[in-house]
Amino acid sequence: MSSHFQDALQLSEDIRLQKKTCVTVITGVFETIERLDPSLQVTLYKMKEEAIQTAMQLDRLVQSGQNLGPLAGVPILIKDNICMDGTPTTCASKLLERFVAPYDATVIQHLKSAGMIPVAKVNMDEFAMGSSTENSAFFPTKNPWDLSRVPGGSSGGSAAGVAAGFASLALGSDTGGSIRQPASFCGVLGLKPTYGRVSRYGLVAYASSLDQIGVFSHTAREAAALLDVISGYDNRDSTSANIEHPSFFKALTGSMTGIRIGVPQALMGPTMSEEVVGAVQKALDVWTSLGGVCEPIPLSLFESALATYYILAPAEASANLARFDGVRYGLRADKT
Repeated sequence: MSSHFQDALQLSEDIRLQKKTCVTVITGVFETIERLDPSLQVTLYKMKEEAIQTAMQLDRLVQSGQNLGPLAGVPILIKDNICMDGTPTTCASKLLERFVAPYDATVIQHLKSAGMIPVAKVNMDEFAMGSSTENSAFFPTKNPWDLSRVPGGSSGGSAAGVAAGFASLALGSDTGGSIRQPASFCGVLGLKPTYGRVSRYGLVAYASSLDQIGVFSHTAREAAALLDVISGYDNRDSTSANIEHPSFFKALTGSMTGIRIGVPQALMGPTMSEEVVGAVQKALDVWTSLGGVCEPIPLSLFESALATYYILAPAEASANLARFDGVRYGLRADKT
């Protein structure tokens, strides 16, 4: 496992101040990937040549004195259900093994505009259906902390890649926990934004009314900065929320005083593991010690939530995956 964890904001600042070159950073990323990926099996497609070319361009901009954004030059991993022009987008399925995306997803456009550098498309459960990244059609990804364990899923490649130091940041997608669960398994921060905050244009759909692109990082500062980059209204996504786009990074004042956390009582009852309840309570104790407020909430619809999910998600998946019929997308069976 790599010990080279670099704060994305500090890394970008070092590049802007010319303490290190972007080319050196990106070269180091691929050295780490080449060293660790054979055992972890995180990447499906590496973009080394393109990434180094972009790094060279950024170094020239820095040398010319051009003002760059707070995440410029930062490498980032992309879950392989997010389209990126000219690169394979397989959704970890052999149905799409030969599919090359003809356009950039909106989030990819935002990353490029911010000067960030995608370095690899990473593994996932096929079509985002799974919770262990064992259901990839190509190979299972391993947990960097223990190769005998899974990294969670379906965004297991994104979580494992950040945990192993392949990149400081990653994008994943979350329908029913596919960012939050692997982040927990791999000991990194995972965030599913509020639905509509981040455009879904260019995300291969699983369950459209639940899918949302989100972020992986090591710290809240990095996650907030990346969320600032990828958020915003997009008229190409009919579910995109046309509302004010605040700065999440500026909201991190360092003070927790008066900030409320809702604690669903239905999740703290006898059906939960005592170990899990104890861990959650310890976290809540830390929160209150920092001046935060914990407020019990009934969440009365909780008992119906899972059943509702298992009606909506498979129904929407059936409609969305019907396009992979060998006519418009996907492999067509050879004639025999």
